[in-house]
Amino acid sequence: MRTGVLARKVGMTRIFDDHGRHVPVTVLQLDACEVVDVRTREKDGYVAVQLGAGRAKAKNSSKPMRGHFGKAKVAPKAKLGEFRVSADALLEPGQELRADHFVEGQRVDIQGKTLGRGFAGAMKRHNFSGLRATHGVSAVHRSMGSTGQMQDPGRVLKGKKMPGRMGNRTVTTQNLRIVRVEAARNLLLIEGNVPGKEGAWLRVRDAVKKGRPEGAPYPAATADESRGDEAQ
Repeated sequence: MRTGVLARKVGMTRIFDDHGRHVPVTVLQLDACEVVDVRTREKDGYVAVQLGAGRAKAKNSSKPMRGHFGKAKVAPKAKLGEFRVSADALLEPGQELRADHFVEGQRVDIQGKTLGRGFAGAMKRHNFSGLRATHGVSAVHRSMGSTGQMQDPGRVLKGKKMPGRMGNRTVTTQNLRIVRVEAARNLLLIEGNVPGKEGAWLRVRDAVKKGRPEGAPYPAATADESRGDEAQ
């Protein structure tokens, strides 16, 4: 099991395949995704890689975090995240991951935070149909109707679909297909949409249900390796 990456959502566009059909894609960018620290079983009880992505001003980072980044010899990061890996897939602090860590056609799982919709009613939040438009209904057409019962049990049951805060929660979309990998610009083009707004940070890793394809580099595709391939 190898590490995933932290990527920023740039936006959505479309591309055309070999048959002339347009494919809607989401563009993700790897922005200085570097290894900040590693977790070992002897020291921490589990094996993982801590990644940092983006750039943050040193003055906006706390003194302990500046020391943490300095130990790995990387610039202060805007986003940190950990990925569980196998013991033979550990990386060295300071290594930068590139977009060609994945291959075209590969399936990935993407985790992010959905758009916050604020306080929403039952029609928007749970797709209720609402009340009738005529026959005595007045000014309450978008209400959800009755929520309780009679004397027994005489209360609203737990889990009842009701108005409330919508969105702004962490979700994972599985088995999304990578349509194109642009290593030169460090971009991933994912078929369809992914959670989060433009500019949001996402966690991208190999699909759990599909596994790693044979062409994907192991344990990772780093910047030094990518430059070496281009030089050849």
